[in-house]
Amino acid sequence: MDDMLKIGEKLRKLRVANDLTQEELAHRAGLTKGYISQLERDLTYPSIITLKDILDVLGTDLASFFKEDGRERVVFRKEDRQKIEGRGVEFLVPGSGRRVMEPVLVSLEPGEKTPPDAPHEGEEFGFVLKGTIKLWLETEEQKLRKGECFYFRANRRHWVENVGRTMAQILWVVSPPTF
Repeated sequence: MDDMLKIGEKLRKLRVANDLTQEELAHRAGLTKGYISQLERDLTYPSIITLKDILDVLGTDLASFFKEDGRERVVFRKEDRQKIEGRGVEFLVPGSGRRVMEPVLVSLEPGEKTPPDAPHEGEEFGFVLKGTIKLWLETEEQKLRKGECFYFRANRRHWVENVGRTMAQILWVVSPPTF
């Protein structure tokens, strides 16, 4: 569902299209208005049985509700990002692991390094947004500062380290996805 609207937003659009108030939908589905309000704001998620009851009132079924409409999502907001705790990595595009390239934001504290990545197929690009880093390709090292970038085939062991005194951030794009 990461490439689609959130469940709550889809439910709200269906409710409005059916010319129902939250209260009317709640009554017909045997729920409370407060619960419908929470669903539409994605503050809670329904069980499959509850979702089926709501969709019955709205004149659709589970398969149709979750079916993609063919529109490609092209804009991703800050709240769409997914962080990997303890690794300083944020996935900028949800589901990018199923795409041709995978953009991530890598944040490193002073002295911190990314884990060495074993050689693999593909290419990698990085743009230094903040700080000063050192890029390692096997035993070869290159120092990069804010505004500079790197691009290499990923067929060598590689990693980066923050060699500056402040946090470093890198917009890193990998193709095919490996993060």
